[in-house]
Amino acid sequence: MPSEKKQVNTPPNSQSVALRNALGSFATGVTVVTAVGENGQNIGMTVNSFNSVSLNPALVLWSIDKKSNCFSDFIKAKSYAIHVLSHEQQAISDQFALSGEDKFSNLQCTIGLNNVPILPDFSACFECSVEHHYEGGDHIILVGKVIKFEDRGSQPLVFCRGSYTSF
Repeated sequence: MPSEKKQVNTPPNSQSVALRNALGSFATGVTVVTAVGENGQNIGMTVNSFNSVSLNPALVLWSIDKKSNCFSDFIKAKSYAIHVLSHEQQAISDQFALSGEDKFSNLQCTIGLNNVPILPDFSACFECSVEHHYEGGDHIILVGKVIKFEDRGSQPLVFCRGSYTSF
């Protein structure tokens, strides 16, 4: 006998909260995306919408909310780096999730493709050039061509149902 599907009927005003909670049941890795902003400043944000697209050519994607404070800077950037955080980097995830803070304070970044800041620690890092931008509702989907990558082999930081977790 097939298992019964749990169906939730919610009023329209709470539909987005219910949808967000349901989507949160899908565990994701946690990344920090960095780039150089319009005025030459380092920019970065915590992102969990990262995914692989293609191996040949090597393409990855992530998405940014159109209301994000750094939206314009990321949309105009020609390159960016996606850092897959290790299981020990919850503090870095939290730091880059804050708005209006100097997210790079106390970090000894190196310089990557087109002067993009590269975090000192990560599980993996993908340096990308922008390949495509696509409309995606209240987000823009950014597809990048992987130019260079490094895999340090550590366990990733994982996020599920509103909190960090591990394997």
